[in-house]
Amino acid sequence: MEQLSNTLDHVRRTVNGRTQRAERSDIGQFLTPAAIARFMASMFTPNRLDHVRILDAGAGAGVLFSAYVETLVSEGRRPLSIEVVAYENDQSILSELAQTMARCEAACGKTGTAFHGEVRGEDFVAAAIAQTEEGLFAGPGERFTHAILNPPYKKINGQSATRKRLDAAGMEVSNLYAAFVWLAARMLTPGGELTAITPRSFCNGPYFRRFRFAFLEMMSLRRIHVFDSRKKAFGDDDVLQENVIYHAVREEKNSERVIISSSEGLDFERATIRSVPYDQVIRPKDRDAFIHLVLNQADDRVVERMRRFKATLHDLGLDVSTGRVVDFRAREHLRPQPEKGTAPLVYPCHFRDGFVNWPAPSGKKANAIALSAQTQDLLVATDYYVLTKRFSSKEERRRVVAAVYDPHRIASPLVGFENHLNYFHAGGKGMPEQMAKGLALYLNASLFDCHFRLFSGHTQVNATDLRKMTYPSRDQLMRLGLHVQDRMPDQETIDKILERECEKP
Repeated sequence: MEQLSNTLDHVRRTVNGRTQRAERSDIGQFLTPAAIARFMASMFTPNRLDHVRILDAGAGAGVLFSAYVETLVSEGRRPLSIEVVAYENDQSILSELAQTMARCEAACGKTGTAFHGEVRGEDFVAAAIAQTEEGLFAGPGERFTHAILNPPYKKINGQSATRKRLDAAGMEVSNLYAAFVWLAARMLTPGGELTAITPRSFCNGPYFRRFRFAFLEMMSLRRIHVFDSRKKAFGDDDVLQENVIYHAVREEKNSERVIISSSEGLDFERATIRSVPYDQVIRPKDRDAFIHLVLNQADDRVVERMRRFKATLHDLGLDVSTGRVVDFRAREHLRPQPEKGTAPLVYPCHFRDGFVNWPAPSGKKANAIALSAQTQDLLVATDYYVLTKRFSSKEERRRVVAAVYDPHRIASPLVGFENHLNYFHAGGKGMPEQMAKGLALYLNASLFDCHFRLFSGHTQVNATDLRKMTYPSRDQLMRLGLHVQDRMPDQETIDKILERECEKP
């Protein structure tokens, strides 16, 4: 039998060839390679149903549902009928989608399997909300046995009709991909299954908290596949994104274990696979429901070593906040260089050798902010603080980069921290010098960075993420601080210092 998904790989390349990368990015459309589609289809449990009903939302050219149809008609126990509902509102690709439906019908006809396919060129979010609304006058909505998705990767405009519909439905999400997955899960029958490929960013952070809780309450997570390379999943679209593929079942009881696998790219036959207890992936007492992906024995060793550090920021009398100065909102108060009536303004560009090196001579960023009634709430009293970058470049070696703000290096009673920074503080004030230096050394250690990456799937480092981490005790931080003088030690030395601290009773 002709391989439907291979045929559609040619269609995908044709569509990509006739459209600009920017056009596809504007609507969040990245068509799925055939190898990924077949892998996603293989995640579903072997079929035992007579009648299968498949949802593909954001279907593109239809490679995902066709891969699963191909799987179903190739199995020993074929269903009696297959129905596919495909949503796609990109009018330019609907003709290819209709052709895919015809190919699926022909393939099913050869095996005696009844097939019905329907293309819906409409907004999936609006349609799905209407289908899943509960109320006195709401009729029974459509339900599916399977959903297979590569949803659009696009932020939701706060003033859009989509945002208003989702808010009215009680669905707080920041990106279309999470909305699509949330709605698709709601449209499954009990025992229904879902596979999706999306960015990994939903695994942590405050923006996807409501989505994580809703999804994990409805669905039992069975498997997650991680791509080791950011470049491989959608390489010909130049997408530099940490993507994951996951499989979940619509049931209230969580599975006891989760299969976690990983591959460099599309070489799924060479993937590493391990079974992990569910409560190691989603911690039972985690109020944010972060998803931890411990992929291999090296990750196991990181987790084991981190158990030596048990203190929370609350235990230490510390907290972490996002810098208060949003530069584009405070533009009229910014000054290129310090002058009378200003306070230092610190950006990530001021980090050097583990300390804040201010002012910066380049002139690309402001070095100061004017003191006024409008800016007084944006500043903090000068003292020892520890700063981290909130954003790293996509291929930067480290996710967490920290620096000490030393008040003796910068003569000013007040200081402003720009919004691209997080700052550690004690009740809004600074902390002891030795503690600040020890905390900065710990944050700059490879161990901390590796542990942070087990649940962080994007380049942003949120204050919420940093609060989830555990830290050395106050005494341990003070000992670590003794190793920091005028500059932070090099990476190898930092890691050796922390390793020795790990070995102490």
